[in-house]
Amino acid sequence: MEVPVKRKVLLALVSLSTLAAGVAVVSSPAAAAPAAPVTTAAAAAVGLPGPFDDSFYKAPAPLPAGQPGDVLRWRPSVPLMNAANADAWEVMYLSTNGQGKPDAVTGTILVPKGVDPAKAPIIGYGVGTQGPAFKCTPSKAIERGTLYDQPAINDSLSSGYAVAVTDYEGYSPTTVPTYITGQSMGPAVIDSVRAAQRFSPAKLSKTAKVIFQGYSQGGGGAMWAGEKQPAYAPELNLVGVAAGGVPADLTAVAKGLDGYIGFGFLAFAAVGLDAAYPDLKLDSYLNDTGRQQLNDAKQNACVVELLTNYPFKKISDYTTSNPLDTPQWKARLAQNKLGANPPRVPVFQYHASTDEIVNTPQADALHKTYCAAGVREQWNTYVSDHLSGIFAGNGDAHQWIVKRFAGDQAPSNC
Repeated sequence: MEVPVKRKVLLALVSLSTLAAGVAVVSSPAAAAPAAPVTTAAAAAVGLPGPFDDSFYKAPAPLPAGQPGDVLRWRPSVPLMNAANADAWEVMYLSTNGQGKPDAVTGTILVPKGVDPAKAPIIGYGVGTQGPAFKCTPSKAIERGTLYDQPAINDSLSSGYAVAVTDYEGYSPTTVPTYITGQSMGPAVIDSVRAAQRFSPAKLSKTAKVIFQGYSQGGGGAMWAGEKQPAYAPELNLVGVAAGGVPADLTAVAKGLDGYIGFGFLAFAAVGLDAAYPDLKLDSYLNDTGRQQLNDAKQNACVVELLTNYPFKKISDYTTSNPLDTPQWKARLAQNKLGANPPRVPVFQYHASTDEIVNTPQADALHKTYCAAGVREQWNTYVSDHLSGIFAGNGDAHQWIVKRFAGDQAPSNC
C-alpha cells in the first residue's frame, strides 16, 4: 500500500510545483504619485540591511521595545518567480505569540513594479503547510521558487496589489514553528501587513485597503487574522477575508487524520502546539519511536516528507497515552478553535468537497457559525482533494478579492 500512496502524493506535489512555476506575473502600470509618508517606526527600521546568513532568522534576545508590526531588521529578497516583476524584501517584525506575549516573526514583502505603491491595496497572505524543518521556511521557498501558493501571490501582484507573506512564528535555526496555533498565526498575518506599511522602502500607505488571504494552514491564518483584527489592529482598513481549506476545529481535524494518509500533519500539529504552549509537555507522552521520529521531522521534514513518511500512522504508534484526551490539551485546542469572534468584514470561504486532510464538515460548521452571526459570507465547495483544492478555488477567490478592492458589494449565499 505504501508505494502507491507515495507515488500518488509525489505526482500531486510535482503537479502543484509545475503549476506554481508556470504562472506568469504581469504588472499593470499606474500613474506616479507622492510616496507614502515615512513614520518614525519605519524610519528606524531603515539602515544597513542584513545579516545575510541564516542568523537573520534568529530573534534578538531580549526583544527590543516596540509595537506589533515594527520592523527589527531587513534585507533584499530575490524571489525566483517574481524577481523581474516585484521589489521584494525579507523582514523581521514584532508580533504576538499564542500566549499573548511579544515575539519576533520573519516574512517577505513584495511590491509589484510599475505601480504607485502609495495607491496599492495590500494582501496579508498566509501560506499553507510547509513543514517543521527550518529549510521549509516560507521566505526560503519564495526565493527558491517552490512555494505552492505562488499562483495566488502572482495573481495579486499582476493586479497591482502588494503582498505581505508571513513565515509564522518559530522558523529559525534554533526554534520550532508553532504550527497551526491560531492564536499565533492571526497576529503573524496581521503584523506582516503592519510591517509592510511601516517599512518605508516599500512606500505603502497606512490607509491602504487590506484583505487577508490563505489556504489550508494559511486559510486558518487568514481567518484568525480576520477574527482578531477588530480588537488587535482596528487601524487597518480591512475589507475582506478570502480563506480556503480552513482547519477551523483542530480536534475534528485530528480525528480525521489519525490512522489516515495525512497523519504527518497531525504529528506536526502536536509538535507546533507543544512549541507554543510548553505546559502541554508533549515529550512526556511519547514512546521511543515517537521521540526519534518527531525529532527527525523537526530537523528534516517539509510537506513532501509529512505526506510520504507517515501515511496511515496512528497516535498510538508514537505515544504511551493519547495527549489529546487530557484536560490540558483539550483546553489549548479549544483556545485555537475558530468561530468565537466572527470577522466584521465580508468573507469568501471555500473548501474541497472530498478533502482528505482538512475534513469538510468542520469547515462547513464554521461557515454556518459566521452566517448565523451576520457575516456576509460566500461559501463555495469544489470537487477536488485537499492538495488540488488551492487551485480549484484560486480563480474565484481572486475575482472576489478584485471586487472587494473595487468597492463592490460582497455576495452572500448564507
